[in-house]
Amino acid sequence: MNNITKALLTVSLTLGLLAGCAQPNPHPMDMTTAIQNTKTKADHEALATHYEQAAHDAEAKVEEHKKLLDQYQAHSYLYGRQAPMVEEHCQSLIHEYQQIAKANLQMAKLHRQIADEIK
Repeated sequence: MNNITKALLTVSLTLGLLAGCAQPNPHPMDMTTAIQNTKTKADHEALATHYEQAAHDAEAKVEEHKKLLDQYQAHSYLYGRQAPMVEEHCQSLIHEYQQIAKANLQMAKLHRQIADEIK
């Protein structure tokens, strides 16, 4: 492998790791304000929809990180002694996004129930 190929491989692996290190934001909107202003059936339905979308986004991240994990495991020789750390990090993100999806689905269900109770 020549130096240019090694450099490109190193850069692409580094960028992949940095992308995987991004902290998940389960609620990109200002949830405090949204919840404080929720009074009507439509407001609760909108919040439920928001939580469902956040859960869907988290589930997509789970699948993305599962694919990355498969790649890390299939090519662990590229990471040397860091391979277990990279795999553990990816597994941690998978677990975190699964928890985010679960919590968002629970909140969506709650707001759907509240909306159903409002006339």
